[in-house]
Amino acid sequence: MREFVVEADGGSRGNPGPAGYGAVVSDAATGETLAEAAEYIGVATNNVAEYRGLLAGLRAARELDPDARVRVRMDSKLVVEQMSGRWKIKHPAMKPLAAQAATVFPPDRVTYEWIPRERNTHADRLANEAMDAGRRGESWSPAESRADLDVPPTAPVAPAPEGTPGDATAGAARVREALASAGGAAAPGEPGPERRRAAEGTAAAGAADPAGTVRGRGTEDASGEEPDTEPGPGADDTEPGPRADDTEAADVQGGRGAEGDSGGAGGPAPTGRGRGGRAAESRATAVGAVGEGPADGGPSPAGPAPADADRRAAQAVATPSSGWAPADMGAPATFVLLRHGETPLTPQKRFSGSGGSDPSLSDIGREQAGKVAAALARRGTVQAVVASPLARTRETARIVAARLGLDVAVEDGLRETDFGAWEGLTFGEVRERYPEDLDAWLASPDAEPTGGGESFAATAARVAEARDRLLAEYRGRTVLLVTHVTPVKMMIRLALGAPPEALFRMELSAASLSAVAYYADGNASVRLFNDTSHLR
Repeated sequence: MREFVVEADGGSRGNPGPAGYGAVVSDAATGETLAEAAEYIGVATNNVAEYRGLLAGLRAARELDPDARVRVRMDSKLVVEQMSGRWKIKHPAMKPLAAQAATVFPPDRVTYEWIPRERNTHADRLANEAMDAGRRGESWSPAESRADLDVPPTAPVAPAPEGTPGDATAGAARVREALASAGGAAAPGEPGPERRRAAEGTAAAGAADPAGTVRGRGTEDASGEEPDTEPGPGADDTEPGPRADDTEAADVQGGRGAEGDSGGAGGPAPTGRGRGGRAAESRATAVGAVGEGPADGGPSPAGPAPADADRRAAQAVATPSSGWAPADMGAPATFVLLRHGETPLTPQKRFSGSGGSDPSLSDIGREQAGKVAAALARRGTVQAVVASPLARTRETARIVAARLGLDVAVEDGLRETDFGAWEGLTFGEVRERYPEDLDAWLASPDAEPTGGGESFAATAARVAEARDRLLAEYRGRTVLLVTHVTPVKMMIRLALGAPPEALFRMELSAASLSAVAYYADGNASVRLFNDTSHLR
């Protein structure tokens, strides 16, 4: 399949004012320019001109090959975030343009990447040529265009990294390797060369062009916010909700336990057993899934203190789209993690895992699911819904998917931990009946609950395998995963590269939303955790 790079830009001399756009299509493998487009569009805003440029570039690419894949690169963070589905479009003049752009190619064949303005020179020159022609009362002429002169050809796109995006441990290792091979790595807390260039481009974004085009992008690129945008569930726009009174695994002294069906201050949550449409693969220990440190917190006694390279790598993992590593990773796969609604066991704080009674939602739980559905429908970013095979997650998923007009797929790996003989008991009852087993479980991720339940190490391996299968299937898309306390916390822990005991230090309420974005180089970015604002 052919692959094109579309670089587009738009500008307005007045914002709103006389406006024009430019777009260029190049071959992703060779960097050769294949098509150019530019037009004076009269009086319009900068953002509308940018959308017109995007639309023209996509249409030009489609004329070349309607079956191709397209990588869109623009220096408009607004357009990139909105077309990637992370920000909502509220401006009435931009909505129809975005809708048209979304239909030129199938969504799974188009990715969007923000680039600094100095890397978008060709499209920028085309836009200015179009505005200059409009000022003279003429139309832009490709025969007279000089936009391609002295512009370095688009660098060929490197082949996508092989394998499925992994957890933070693997991603950080790749970043450290890249730093070592590049030489002259930046000091801790100091941006590397690529980031410095991006920052310089951003600082200049609010200045006027030589041709007089007022870009007006200083605020947009610097803050990632726009008056016309509303971040979706994958954006850093919400604060964690209030502490819930319920828990799905057990409320333990010192904040280290887990109780009931809700996961509040305690650890991971229970679930019921079931088998969905996807067969579970053999369990394999995921990178960084087990053995990172003792359960009482802190590093393993035998482990060295983190080196400077580790700290730099962690910073790069936290900002994968603009760090030291190559930026052309394409659109990430974003998993919006929804913990199911309340069940009758939730307020009783009883262990409710995959080996218990498999309860359905309570009336409160169904009401919570309806509120989640309404919130996600307003944001409009979810493209697929996948659920654990247990009754409470499938019911929650059906309510949400019906509102979104989507089907529900089932992934067995998203089921809750099997809590063995502890199923249906409160934490206090487990402490009274099985004190030694409980102490061992709290101290080690390899310990199983009484009666042959599932250890957290085994759960981590299973969840990591499910995550990797889903990432391979839903690359570049936003997917709602309806699951349980433990799987949600596991995905967050693995994304952060946190030790196993971190499971006992997270609050996760019923019907809460969390989100993780996974990039093609193995890096992951936690975008949201335990958001309950939609339930208020």
